[in-house]
Amino acid sequence: MSIKIVLAGAGSRSFGPSSVRDVLLSEPLADAGVELVLMDTMEEHLPEITAYAGKTAELLKRKAAISATTDLEAALRGAQFVVTAIEVDRFLYWTQDYHVPRKHGFQQVFGENGGPGGLFHALRNMTPMLHIARSMERLCPDAHMLNFTNPEHKLCEAVSRLTSIRNAGLCHGVFMGLHQLSALLGKPAGELDAAACGINHFTWFTHVRDRQSGEDLYPRLRELEKQGDWMYEWHEYALARVLFRRFGLWPSPAPNHYGEYLRWADEFYCGQTQYFYDPADGHPWETLDIPEFVYSLSGNQTTRPWRKPPPAPARFEDAPLTPSGELAVPIMEGIACGVRRELEAVNVPNRGAIPNLPAEMVVEVPAVADAAGLHAVAMPALPEAIAAMLRLQGSIHQLLVEAFAERSKEKLIQAFLLDPTCNSYRRAIECIDEMLELQKALLPEFI
Repeated sequence: MSIKIVLAGAGSRSFGPSSVRDVLLSEPLADAGVELVLMDTMEEHLPEITAYAGKTAELLKRKAAISATTDLEAALRGAQFVVTAIEVDRFLYWTQDYHVPRKHGFQQVFGENGGPGGLFHALRNMTPMLHIARSMERLCPDAHMLNFTNPEHKLCEAVSRLTSIRNAGLCHGVFMGLHQLSALLGKPAGELDAAACGINHFTWFTHVRDRQSGEDLYPRLRELEKQGDWMYEWHEYALARVLFRRFGLWPSPAPNHYGEYLRWADEFYCGQTQYFYDPADGHPWETLDIPEFVYSLSGNQTTRPWRKPPPAPARFEDAPLTPSGELAVPIMEGIACGVRRELEAVNVPNRGAIPNLPAEMVVEVPAVADAAGLHAVAMPALPEAIAAMLRLQGSIHQLLVEAFAERSKEKLIQAFLLDPTCNSYRRAIECIDEMLELQKALLPEFI
């Protein structure tokens, strides 16, 4: 019997092709047989990804059954794995998530997973995510939901608290932190034995060792950090170095992510570049002219021609037929094919994995996937100062899920006021009201 895999949001130009490649490249899945369903609510997004999947299967000589649909219920019937990557007008709404709270004086960083912007990003995506999860409860209750949609920890917490569906959030952020450690220590990442835990986009390496000798490399890292020029890739390392000095562990994945959870991170962040526009010309959500999203200043993003040429359209077939490095398919290989896979990071309810964090709080930890399921790896207790920062975020997530479930504006206000970047009650209320109005088409009606 073949393994039925549903890609919900398959029309995404980033998520769709890489997920198709990963599924079709897998030898264990191919040996078991694959039924791959490409599902998207936008019918016009499906022909290109369907053609690409067929061509890829042909090139790899796979006999997978591939179909496409806009019908979620038809897609879910009998599914064993449902992979989700869903957003509506992501960059347009992200400009609001980022600029509106900053306009009200909240110096949040990035505005994606943490801070006031992260609250509204989560609320927008909770409705479709829970619709999928509740449909799974009826149509494929034993299936696993593997989620790539941000904010992962908030969405996974909503699914785990409000439904019975087994779900895990998947993120490659820990690999970014590992790359930093590799560069600073002068060792290939494959020679490092390192593990990180915490919450999505705010994890901490509990150990860093030489894989062959077992040597603890943290003392060496401390010496190397002290010798470093503060301007060395400042945008990527300065905040990490301060956190390392003050809290004792190296953070992951990058300052523009974990900076979202710190009130003082704005001192280390060139936020003026993100979605920069001239407000005199109108706001992007009014003009629909979405400004450039600058992920990082690495590589000096400001060095460019006066007239930047338009980007050439990306073609699916130009991407190499190599695995993406994402962890959805290794989880499938473990659970459905019985091939034991060790996973660097999954977002799942804690339930003791990090002993000094709440049990039902969604955390990011290493895990193992095998025929018996997905198992979080037990981690050591985090230093109290780090655990305190994470527990606060856990409370915010719980309140946000309750606010959504109860349509409670009161609990939304509580979650906002708890956020470290909030520094004014009056402006918090004004910001909430403005965001609820701007995004009302995608938000529940709060009372």
